[in-house]
Amino acid sequence: MLHGKSILITGGTGSFGKAFIEAILKEYPDIKKVIVFSRDELKQFEMMTSPAFQPYCENGTNKLRFFIGDVRDLNRLRRACEGVDVIIHAAALKQVPAAEYNPLECIKTNVYGAQNIIDAAMDCGVKKVVALSTDKAAAPINLYGATKLCSDKLFIAASNMIGNRELSFSVVRYGNVMGSRGSVIPFFIKQRESGFLPITDENMTRFSISLEDAVRMVLYALENANGGEIFVPKIPSYKITDIAKAIAPDCEQKLTGIRPGEKIHEEMITESDSQNTVDCGKYYAILSPEGMKKFEMYAEKFDAKKVPQGFKYNSGTNDDWLTPEDLRVLIKKHVNPNFEV
Repeated sequence: MLHGKSILITGGTGSFGKAFIEAILKEYPDIKKVIVFSRDELKQFEMMTSPAFQPYCENGTNKLRFFIGDVRDLNRLRRACEGVDVIIHAAALKQVPAAEYNPLECIKTNVYGAQNIIDAAMDCGVKKVVALSTDKAAAPINLYGATKLCSDKLFIAASNMIGNRELSFSVVRYGNVMGSRGSVIPFFIKQRESGFLPITDENMTRFSISLEDAVRMVLYALENANGGEIFVPKIPSYKITDIAKAIAPDCEQKLTGIRPGEKIHEEMITESDSQNTVDCGKYYAILSPEGMKKFEMYAEKFDAKKVPQGFKYNSGTNDDWLTPEDLRVLIKKHVNPNFEV
């Protein structure tokens, strides 16, 4: 699906971007080029000189290109998208406290930036766009989640504006990525030296996904999306107290109180979404109203089934849970191979 194609990844120097680029460069040796579009020239320099990516930047291959730019700048995006077949939109301002304190900056990047991606894709002949979302976009209570919900709506609505273009827009929505920047796991590993771990609420739960599975999900969306879907993975949950037990069972757990804009449990599919949600096996898909009119196509392609009315996918009522022992194995595999309790 990516053979001979040109791919642009916004926010390509982030945790997901680097994992995704590394995967597709290995799996698609005849890929035409991969363009990293991001704001930070230092991160781009560190990436292009790292052992994982340097071979693709030299020796005459030049498969990996670096483009300084901001998704807020439509003209710069248009220039970057010339000759591009696929866009993976991973750029976002996603720190919840920073978004609460700087709301308009978050809106400029996450909402206006999403619309700029849509406009650039339409103007430049792009064939597929997959945008990354978050569980915080389902029934949001903080500004970051609200901007990502708005972004999701823009991408889904864009499917109604493509006209005769051979272009599809879809979204992938998943939970906390294990070991990514902002993940609680590296913080807890560092914090255990102090002898205590701060716990906001002992009942708190979260969904968990590895970077590897997030990459697989985006590739799945690229291959299978018809346009207008929000794909949601079936992934396990964990209790925040179990993360603490897994990392530092002898440390004291100090309750600090829930932070502004934080939920006890996260959702990826709300009860209101159930009427437009189908079960595709490994993933759920929240379809647009137009998509639901084509349900037979999804039923034939994915053996999809409509979920029950009132269905919701919540980290606190999930059927699949990670134990402290499970978490230790995953931390060693996906976060730090030298991790020890």
